[in-house]
Amino acid sequence: METKNIRIGDILINAGFIREEQLQEALAYQKVDKSKRLGAILVEYGYVTEDQLLAALSKRLNVLVLDLQDTPIDLEAAAKIPQNIAFKYTLIPIGEENNHLVVAMNDPLDFYAIEDLRLITNMNIDVVLATREVILETIRKTYTEIEAKKAAKAANKTVEGSSLSFVEDILTNEGDAPIVNLVNSVLLKGHNAGASDIHIEPFEKETIIRLRIDGLIVDYLTLANNLHQSLIARIKILSNLDIAERRVPQDGHFRIRIDGVEMNVRSSSIPTVYGEKMVMRFLSMNVPLDHAGQFGMNDSDYQKILQMLQSPHGVVYITGPTGSGKTTTLYMILEMLSQRNVNIATIEDPVERNLPKINQTQVNILAGLTFDVGLRSILRQDPDIIMVGETRDTETASIAVRSAITGHLVLSTLHTNDAVSAVVRLQDMGVEPYLVANSLTGVVAQRLVKKICPNCREAYVASEIEKELLGEPRLTTLYRGRGCHICNNTGYKGRTAIHEILAIDKTIRNLISRKEPIEDIYSYVEQTGKLIPLRKSVANLTISGITSMEEFLKLSYYVE
Repeated sequence: METKNIRIGDILINAGFIREEQLQEALAYQKVDKSKRLGAILVEYGYVTEDQLLAALSKRLNVLVLDLQDTPIDLEAAAKIPQNIAFKYTLIPIGEENNHLVVAMNDPLDFYAIEDLRLITNMNIDVVLATREVILETIRKTYTEIEAKKAAKAANKTVEGSSLSFVEDILTNEGDAPIVNLVNSVLLKGHNAGASDIHIEPFEKETIIRLRIDGLIVDYLTLANNLHQSLIARIKILSNLDIAERRVPQDGHFRIRIDGVEMNVRSSSIPTVYGEKMVMRFLSMNVPLDHAGQFGMNDSDYQKILQMLQSPHGVVYITGPTGSGKTTTLYMILEMLSQRNVNIATIEDPVERNLPKINQTQVNILAGLTFDVGLRSILRQDPDIIMVGETRDTETASIAVRSAITGHLVLSTLHTNDAVSAVVRLQDMGVEPYLVANSLTGVVAQRLVKKICPNCREAYVASEIEKELLGEPRLTTLYRGRGCHICNNTGYKGRTAIHEILAIDKTIRNLISRKEPIEDIYSYVEQTGKLIPLRKSVANLTISGITSMEEFLKLSYYVE
């Protein structure tokens, strides 16, 4: 495509997007600041939008405007251009065929950029158009992937044909070891992909790295199995674990900074038949949430929790299985409470995020600082609000409820299937029913439900069984994800939280203190409508097409 004799100003004037005097003003500015392209100046001045600019160029040059977010990128094609060149010219190769390299650009009239690409690749350049921000985001994601695969290849080559471990190299020459680059690349990929966990799993002939994204495990890299122990050793060094001990499970954590964001990574190793499996979990608050300003809750649930938090004393439990977002919800609540004139103290294992104006204490089992020991000490520090990371045993539960009775607001997490079950769980832990009745302010049961990928969402006719399960006999259509490159062929993209909130009133207190069967509490909240069950919430999401029947059945099985 010849671009030398085409001027962007003329194209925009002919398209009716700008006037001559606006063009002259932009050209005058460009003489002062020659680093900026004319199109960028016009957009910056507000004379034309980026979409208008691309539409005019597309029509005049007969080139396609692409949404890169919906376009699979050929990594081999992208790797033909160095990352610094991609950033310099705001472009990225997306595919190749018959010695033609297809490149997404923001400015197709940048003749020097196109000529540079020709010289670097010795290929013909075919241009498509995309918005600047999306190109930059795609560059970051794509080259993270390229670097990770490159690091894996280099690491595989290092150990090829050798049975020797190079743990010593990692210890003495940390910056240059291929394993260091591999671990860094995998962490960066996990962060950019929005993964919650990274699994490094040894098998007989290979090591597989998988990522948990939106609650589903996705294969990422396959490595030579004789590389495995060196990879585990590197992570153990970061986590301050014993690299010589391979027979027992170990837990640790380390801090990293990615894109200016500092976060904790929790690491856990366990011996398996073919070596140690390592899981790294990102402890980060950067996960996008629906209703982020309301603790991820809808309006009615948000008002209920706010009313609970107005209480000057009592215990509020967040319950749910591992990975249901309990800690994330607790941290959002603490951030809101810290704006009051109160003294807030926490005891956690581990401290997942440092919060301003909150005194956070890390559990240290080896030093004898357990949840119950830390909680006793916190009570001597004149706290108004206490957060206990997890109520794990009788001792911690007893101290928490007694703290609530003596005038403290206590927040904590429990592992139960629903909100009402928290009452039984506390009694099973040995807390007297009268203490539970007098201390408990409320319980929030939480789940994370996977959302159907909007790119591959498809409708289908609801079966009679599905209508019956959802309680909607007149329902005709349900939705599912077909699976595409955007959702890693899972059919799901993103998650949303659902909540079941039990506010403890006088009737429930009497039922608990009289040791009435738990069924009586279920009957009471059902008849009075004081609690919307998780099953009902996920049924509504399924009927509205936000999630699938598969998610409904999974959660229904869990809560019944």
